[in-house]
Amino acid sequence: MKWNQGVHNEMVYFTGNIPSGTYDQDRLANLSLGFAAFDIGDGYTCFDPKAGHEFSVVAGLTYSLPNSFLQYQNGIDFHIDWAASKFVTKTVQIGVVGYFLQQITDDSGPGAVLGGFRGRTVGIGPQIGFVFPKPFEGYQGYLNLKAYKDLETENRPNGWSSWLTFAVSAAPPEPAGKRGWHK
Repeated sequence: MKWNQGVHNEMVYFTGNIPSGTYDQDRLANLSLGFAAFDIGDGYTCFDPKAGHEFSVVAGLTYSLPNSFLQYQNGIDFHIDWAASKFVTKTVQIGVVGYFLQQITDDSGPGAVLGGFRGRTVGIGPQIGFVFPKPFEGYQGYLNLKAYKDLETENRPNGWSSWLTFAVSAAPPEPAGKRGWHK
C-alpha cells in the first residue's frame, strides 16, 4: 500500500520468496534457496521534481522458514536501505546508496553447527539512474545501476556487490499546457 502527499511518499509492504527449482546441498550453484522467506516493512521517499532532489529509506524484517535439506533456519534479519540522489537532467540521476543489516535472532536447527552465527553488515556506494520517458505508448522505463562496498561485516560475505534494475510503469500525465495545440 502506498500514500502520497505532495513530495512525500510512504509505503507499507509485505513480500516473500518460495522455493523454486531444485536444491542440492552438494551442488556449487543452485536455482533455489531451499526455503521460503517473508519480508515486511515500511518505506518513505521525499522527491522534489522541481529541485531534482530525492531521498528514500526503507526498513524491514525478514523471517525465513527452515531449509529442510540442510536442517537449518536463518535468524530474523532487520534491514535498512537508503538512497539520496540529484537529477542532473530530467532523465539522468546520480547519487549515493547504502544499507545496514543486523540479524536479531540466532540461526537454529541441527544444521546450525556454528551456533547462532548472527550476521551484520554496513555498505555504501554510488548509483546512476536513467528515465526513458516513453519506450512504449503510455509507459515510461527506468534503468538503475548501483554498487555497494561492504565497510563492516560480521558472519557475512565481504566485498563489492552491484545491482542493475529495469522497471516499466505508467507514464505520468503531461502538464495541461503540453497536451495538444493550445493558443
